[in-house]
Amino acid sequence: MDTAQQTPSAVTNPAPPVAAPTKTAAKRTVLDLFADRVAASGGQVALRRKQGKTWQATTWSDWDRVSREIAGGLLSVGVGTGDRVAILAQTRAEWVETDIGVVMAGAIAVPIYPSNTPAQCAYVLRDSGARMVFVDDPAQLEKLLSDEARPAFDALDKVILFSDITIFDPPDAAGRRRLTLDEVVPADSPESDKILSLAALREAGRAHIAAHPEALAEIKDHLDPQQAATFVYTSGTTGDPKGVILPHKNVAFICASAKGLIDVGPDDEQLLFLPLAHVFAKLMVWVSIEVGAKIAFAESVPKLVANMKEVKPTFFAAVPRVYEKAYAKIQASLEEKRKSPVTRVLIDWAMAQGKRRAKRLMAGQVADGLAIKLADRLVFAKIRDTFGGRMRFFASGGAPLSAEIAQLFVGAGISVLEGYGLTETTALVSMNSLSRAKLGTVGRAIPGVEIEIAKDGEILVRGDNIMAGYHDNPGATAEVIDSDGWFHTGDIGEIDGDGFVRITDRKKDLIITAGGKNVAPQNIENAFKALCPYVSQMMVYGDRKKFLTALITLNEEAVSAWAKEQGIAVPNAAALAENPRVKALIDDYLRRLNRNLASYESIKKVVILERDLDQDSGELTPTLKVRRKFCSDKYRDKLEALYEH
Repeated sequence: MDTAQQTPSAVTNPAPPVAAPTKTAAKRTVLDLFADRVAASGGQVALRRKQGKTWQATTWSDWDRVSREIAGGLLSVGVGTGDRVAILAQTRAEWVETDIGVVMAGAIAVPIYPSNTPAQCAYVLRDSGARMVFVDDPAQLEKLLSDEARPAFDALDKVILFSDITIFDPPDAAGRRRLTLDEVVPADSPESDKILSLAALREAGRAHIAAHPEALAEIKDHLDPQQAATFVYTSGTTGDPKGVILPHKNVAFICASAKGLIDVGPDDEQLLFLPLAHVFAKLMVWVSIEVGAKIAFAESVPKLVANMKEVKPTFFAAVPRVYEKAYAKIQASLEEKRKSPVTRVLIDWAMAQGKRRAKRLMAGQVADGLAIKLADRLVFAKIRDTFGGRMRFFASGGAPLSAEIAQLFVGAGISVLEGYGLTETTALVSMNSLSRAKLGTVGRAIPGVEIEIAKDGEILVRGDNIMAGYHDNPGATAEVIDSDGWFHTGDIGEIDGDGFVRITDRKKDLIITAGGKNVAPQNIENAFKALCPYVSQMMVYGDRKKFLTALITLNEEAVSAWAKEQGIAVPNAAALAENPRVKALIDDYLRRLNRNLASYESIKKVVILERDLDQDSGELTPTLKVRRKFCSDKYRDKLEALYEH
């Protein structure tokens, strides 16, 4: 169906009307947001990064100075208004300093996922028309010099390097622990003339600003809120990524709409690890600028828990996969402690209290009785200590989060603010707030945004959060934005009587069985991952089939521990998937799952893979979502074999 021609139905159970942000918000640019924050909080800490064993602080004024030097450097090497400048780097303080610097120069920032392959990096550089690119280190530069990306590298004017050394910890696939710039680009090679260090660019920037003191102010004064602030490329779950054009006005609108829903300010600090090529991470930076909250940058995903204990953040943003893993670890720890009969009774009692607390909080009631306080001291305080001890809320986005997983955290005293949005909606459409939330939903429409449900269940969105279009792709733009301004999200959902939105699945992911029944696979997958601590991933399969099957990967750590307790000798991780007792364990949990499903939704057979799905194999997007078509094609022979007997 051509979604651009689809007419939305009348809204069923529409969200209560809300006041739109003030008109002044639409007149602001990213530079206005940043300048206002620097003026209000110049001497206060804005960023923290770990150098050696110490967390180093950067004030808002320091951030402003660094970004100005980067902007001046870009101007000195010929970057002009509207030029595209890419950033290919891990999430780090230099990333956001560069991002603001690019905009200060009047250019458009184009993020690239650091996990992208050379071919994927080259695609974004070519499609966006980037003139320059900032890269993390020699390892990222090495990608651009590969055969797949070399033509895109040759088309660039300059490559700016954050660091001239890459530290591989653990070693990379080639066994390297360290990679220097000289190993990738010898000083006497022709490529070396194109490569500039960040320090050298900043030095050139200081000289340019001294010679042209009004240049940056003139750019800021003439910046139109309708102009593009960034091109953010979709993760490409279905075909090539598309460059989403997000104007300055969209960013200002989102910040004005969102800041009233989250009670954070200069005393709060987030620990950021999400890839900044993802619009959700950029939203967390924009909102922090708007409200003055500090941003600490995690060293790496493996060091996330250690960094939380050091930073003691008050809020944290992640995709559901991260919370699923944390939930699985907590559940595994509790299962271990349940082996003692006395401890089992205590834990079960505390968890029951946690469920009561979550239920009362969701009803807007106080939950601070004596029983809750005792359960908190004995069990839940230890869970909160895992996240630093000061955590007030988790923000979740990118995909639906299981209500059961959210309930555990809320019961433990950490609010969960699940929201909904796409790259094309500047990251946000709806969200739960600290004052009003419903588990299992993605909240209510943010102020100034309209949501309708089309006749086929698709969620339609209209407001100043909608993209200006896809870069150089008017045909694709017309397919998703109709003549009335409604953006067709491709997601299936519903709105309840209180205006809370529930996402049930992706429109293209819906499975239609041979019997004509529609099945939403995400609901089943989320339920099973919450139920079974021994499973890492699940992908339901069975379109046009007489019954459903699934692809499953194991939580290696949890299953290995279980196997050891059972006296099962496991020579390697791959052997777990073939072990009959492990298969029986998973089958038992599948039977539990199927008890709560309609007969046509139940999972009859499964394939257990020898390893987890990963990005390097193309099975996951950079935001850790399963690439269903890719995985269905890759493992089709194994899945189809389930229907032969």
